[in-house]
Amino acid sequence: MSYFINKKRLALIVIVTAVISSLLTMAAWVAVLGLDTYKAADLMRFFATMRLVEARYVDSVDDSKLMDGAISGMVQSLGDPHSIYMNQDMFKQLMEHTEGAFGGIGITMGFKDNKVSVISVLEGTPGEAAGLLAGDEILAVDGTPVTEWQPEEVVLHIRGEVGTEVVLTVHREGQENADFTLTRGTIRVPSVKGMKLEGTELGYIRIASFAEMTGAEFKSEYEKLKQEGIQGLVIDLRQNPGGLITSCVEVARELVPAGPIVSVVERSGSKEEYDSELESAPLPIAVLMDNGSASASEILAGALQDTGAGTVVGTQSYGKGSVQIVVPLLHEDGIKLTIAKYYTPSGRSIDGTGITPDVEVNLQPGDTNDVQLEKAKEVLQGKLN
Repeated sequence: MSYFINKKRLALIVIVTAVISSLLTMAAWVAVLGLDTYKAADLMRFFATMRLVEARYVDSVDDSKLMDGAISGMVQSLGDPHSIYMNQDMFKQLMEHTEGAFGGIGITMGFKDNKVSVISVLEGTPGEAAGLLAGDEILAVDGTPVTEWQPEEVVLHIRGEVGTEVVLTVHREGQENADFTLTRGTIRVPSVKGMKLEGTELGYIRIASFAEMTGAEFKSEYEKLKQEGIQGLVIDLRQNPGGLITSCVEVARELVPAGPIVSVVERSGSKEEYDSELESAPLPIAVLMDNGSASASEILAGALQDTGAGTVVGTQSYGKGSVQIVVPLLHEDGIKLTIAKYYTPSGRSIDGTGITPDVEVNLQPGDTNDVQLEKAKEVLQGKLN
C-alpha cells in the first residue's frame, strides 16, 4: 500500500512541476506577445499539455513531432480542405509542382463525394505503364485509406522521390479491388499546348494548370497561332485544378479587355484588384470547362464571361473561389492557408457553386468525338460569320 501511495505522490509532484514550468514559460510569452487573459489561458493549456506529455508519456517523445502534430491539428480544426500543414516532404513536393516538374506517377485526380478518382492518365508515365485508367477510384495509398487525409494530402502522398515505389489500392467498376505498384518517375508536363484546328481559322490552346511558367508558355503558343492567322480561339480549361493566381493574371491580360480581372478580398475587407489594360478583346474566344476546372481556371473563365470577351462551353465548374498563401516555417516545412476569397469582374463569388456555362454540353460515355470542343468551334464560327 505504501508503494502505491508514493507513486501517486510522485505523479502529483511531476504534474505540479510541469504546470509550474508551463506557467513560467507562458508568463514569458504573455509578456513578449502582449496577450489578453483569455488567450493567455489557452497558451497555458497548450504548454501544460506539452510538458505533461513530455514528462509522463510511457515512451520517449520527439519534441519536433509533438509540435508538428499540434500545428497540423490547429490547421485541420479550421475545417477547410484547402488549408493544410505540410511537413518537409510535402512542402518540397508542393514547391516542385509549382515549378512544373516533380516526382510522381502521371495521373490527374478528382475529389468529389469523399472519393478520389483518376480523371486522366498522361502518356509515357508510370501511371500508363501500370495500367491505370480514367474512372479508377483510389481507395488507399501504401495501405492507408485516402479517407484519413485531406485531398491535397492524397496528392502529396502519391508524389515522392523519383525511383521510389508507391502502392495504390484501386477499385475498378465490375472488378475486385486491386493493388498497383508503381515506381515514381520525373513528371515534366508543359502547362500549355496550342495548335490550329484542322480545316478552320481557329486556334486551340490547352492550359493544364497555372504554374510558374504558364504565362510565358501561353504567350509563346498564342503568338505562334496569331502568326498562322487564326480568327478565333478555343481555350481548354477542362480538368485544370488551378495554381498560381499571378500566372492566371498573366494569361488574362492577353485576352480580357481593360478593367478588372479578379478582386481578392481578405477577412479585414482589404481588397487587391488585378486589372487588364487591353483596349478590347483581341478575337472571339470560347472557353471549355467541366467539374474539374477549379480556382485559377475559374478566375480566367469568370473574367472572360463577365466582360463578354468569351463564351463558356461545357459543364458547371468545381467552385473553388478561395485564395491560399504558402508560408514556409523554420524546419523546411510550411502552411498552405486560405486567406481570402476572390470575386469576378461583376462581383460574383463562385465559392461552392462554380461557374455556370453559357452553353451547357455534357460528355456522354458513348461519345466518339469531343462534343464539347465541337460545340465551341460551332459557337466561334457563328461569331465569325
